[in-house]
Amino acid sequence: MRDLGSCLGEYAVQVSRSNYSASSCVSPVPELPPSVQNSVTCLYRTVLPSSQKRIFVTLTWCKSSTSSGLCIALNDNAAAAVKLSTGSRFFRKGRGAKTIDFHGVSVELTWDLTTARYGSGPEPIDGFFILMTVDSEPILFHGDNKKMKLSSPVGRFSLISQHEHFSGHGLYSTRARFSDAGNSHNILIRCGVESDTAKSPVLSVSIDKKPVIQVKRLQWNFRGNQAIFLDGLLVDLLWDVHDWFNNSGPGCGRFLFRTRTGLDSRLWLEEKFLHKDEDDKLEFSLMIFAHSCNNSASA
Repeated sequence: MRDLGSCLGEYAVQVSRSNYSASSCVSPVPELPPSVQNSVTCLYRTVLPSSQKRIFVTLTWCKSSTSSGLCIALNDNAAAAVKLSTGSRFFRKGRGAKTIDFHGVSVELTWDLTTARYGSGPEPIDGFFILMTVDSEPILFHGDNKKMKLSSPVGRFSLISQHEHFSGHGLYSTRARFSDAGNSHNILIRCGVESDTAKSPVLSVSIDKKPVIQVKRLQWNFRGNQAIFLDGLLVDLLWDVHDWFNNSGPGCGRFLFRTRTGLDSRLWLEEKFLHKDEDDKLEFSLMIFAHSCNNSASA
């Protein structure tokens, strides 16, 4: 019996840096101003060393015109959360430590943002770290390895979900890594007309400058999916931009990139992380929420 990869291989888009060429790009289109990334939420799964109990750690970076901040939560428990904002002394100092009591376990949280370097988004690019330890044993590390030298290896932890919110006019850019051993990839989503005289918007998505989809007549093809092979993984790319065309006010388009490890056709269901067995192979998902400042997509 053929495996999943061979069955879908003839229909999936292959993405690799080696086979990219300038001629493979989509036709030139009018330039659009880049959208603004307002928040990034990373969901990690890690294991407590003594009990081997799984916990889920959420890191949320947010940014507005007047402030920025970071929220760290365990299992979405408000009592086991640390919030840092531009108005807090911890955030102004750039570094700090805090002990979180989580079901009788003392989780030590340490962070250092003193040399953090930022791009246009709320999450630093490098020069920072966030570390969680239990009984001096690291259970999660997020940030720049060059910034923090660990005396012992970090326990089992995995990034299983990343949600990003953008606001703008049709150009959304981010980076993502779809497996712990994989490379970081540049993702560019663009929605706009192909020329100054065209009326119908076109949706295009590229990864590492290689086009993976181009959807014309977007107002009629506002939902769809495409299989992609990336780093040896099958990745489902799904889009739903219905609200861009059917809301009287600003609409939100959704783009989901999700690795698939089995024959699962329920592509838009929310992840059931808390119900997965310990030995289940975790999938990774990247969800991009594209909030349009106006209904320019329907123009």
